[in-house]
Amino acid sequence: MKNYLLAIICGVGLVAASFFLLTRPVAAQNQQSTAVFDSAGRLKLPTGYRRWVFVGAPLTPNALNNGKAGFPEYHHVYIQETNVDAYLKTGAFPEGTVIVKELTRVLNPTFPDGSRTEPSGRGYFNGEYNGIDLTVKDSKRFAGTNGWGFFTFGHHPLPYAESATESSVAECAGCHIANVAKTDMTWVQFYPILRDGDKTK
Repeated sequence: MKNYLLAIICGVGLVAASFFLLTRPVAAQNQQSTAVFDSAGRLKLPTGYRRWVFVGAPLTPNALNNGKAGFPEYHHVYIQETNVDAYLKTGAFPEGTVIVKELTRVLNPTFPDGSRTEPSGRGYFNGEYNGIDLTVKDSKRFAGTNGWGFFTFGHHPLPYAESATESSVAECAGCHIANVAKTDMTWVQFYPILRDGDKTK
C-alpha cells in the first residue's frame, strides 16, 4: 500500500513539475534576435518595429546639401528596448541586435531650403515614408564588416521589399567602419538616449 501511495505522489509531482516548466516564460526568448534569414541568406523585413524604442531622427535634406544628400530624408531609428537597455549598461549592443532606419521625406517644401511654414513656425516636417534600411549585429555571420550586416529594403514609398540581400561594403558598412567603429558601428552621437543615457529612470 505504501508503494502504491508513493507512486501516486510521485506521479502527481511529475505532472505538476511538467506543467510548471511548460507554462512559465522562457527567459531566453527575450534574448533571441528578431532577424530572420531565409535559406538563401536573405533577411526578412521585421514587423512591429515602429513600436520599438524610437531613438531619434537625424535630417540631411537635399536643400542643405547642394541637392545631393546621400539620405535626403528624416532617418527614423528604432531599436528594441532590451537592446537599448543593454547598450546603456555596457556601451555595446548584444548579439542579434537589429537597428531599423526608416526614411521619411520632408513634407512638401515651399522654400528653396526645403522648409515650409506651419502654425508652429517655419521648419521641416515629416512627409511620406520613403524607404527602409536595417543593420544586424552577428559577429560570426558578418565577421568581415566588424560584426554588423547592412540591408536595404528599398529607397522608395511603401510598400517595401519583403526581404533583402546584404548590402556591399561600399554601400553601407565601409562608412560605418571608417567613422563609428569605436561606438559599435552606430552613430550614437545623433541619438540622445544612447549618447547621454536615459535620464528619466
